[in-house]
Amino acid sequence: MSGHSKWATTKHRKGALDKARGKLFAKLIRQVEVAARDGGGDINANANLRTMFQKARDASVPMDTIERAIKRGTGELEGVRYEAVSYEGYAPCGVAVLVECLSDNRNRTGSEIRSIFNRNGGNMAEPGAVAWQFERKGQLTLPADIEEDKVIEAVLEAGAEDFTNEADHWLVTCAPSDLASVRSSIEGSGLVVAAADLVMVSNSSVEVGDESGARKVLRLLDALEDHDDVQNVWSNFDIPDAVLAAVAAE
Repeated sequence: MSGHSKWATTKHRKGALDKARGKLFAKLIRQVEVAARDGGGDINANANLRTMFQKARDASVPMDTIERAIKRGTGELEGVRYEAVSYEGYAPCGVAVLVECLSDNRNRTGSEIRSIFNRNGGNMAEPGAVAWQFERKGQLTLPADIEEDKVIEAVLEAGAEDFTNEADHWLVTCAPSDLASVRSSIEGSGLVVAAADLVMVSNSSVEVGDESGARKVLRLLDALEDHDDVQNVWSNFDIPDAVLAAVAAE
């Protein structure tokens, strides 16, 4: 997971930020809409909506845009009905891939996701073949300049499960149901939470140590993430930082 996260950060620094932001806004708005449809439009009573709302705000999605998405979800405004669907498969080098989508036509989406796998050297797998390798977690990102003892104190007080220093940020992990309370506790201690989200963390990893293999794996993951219906792509690759940097520099 950390490797995938590092690659996403590298891409955003390197790529066309405005285009990336536009795609991100569209995905976040769809997530807010579906959360409101499934659990109601009250962010205080709907934990998933609260998480998606905060995620959208962290990404600077305008408040009126979020409010319209909630109203479409609750039926106050007319909108397209999306459903959650997941696909599993393998990238080159045996890397496991889990793709989470929100689609208004699952047959079309499934066909297009399969085509992306096939065109980029991967292959789709049967349901359950990959998902067992991942576990849902809450994950929070804190700025790297916070002193370690302050992070330790805040994380322990908040009841989080673990934290790691990822060089350019602190990564805090908690149970999915505790994400909102852990964030509130950390912020209550005076620390800044840069981002918070529900993620899928792999329980094992596949090492990809050469640039050729890394390039093939990342090409597939990038193609999947670029699809409009795809909300998240999770994988279990472990690519050394030096290899990631070399691929990003091309």
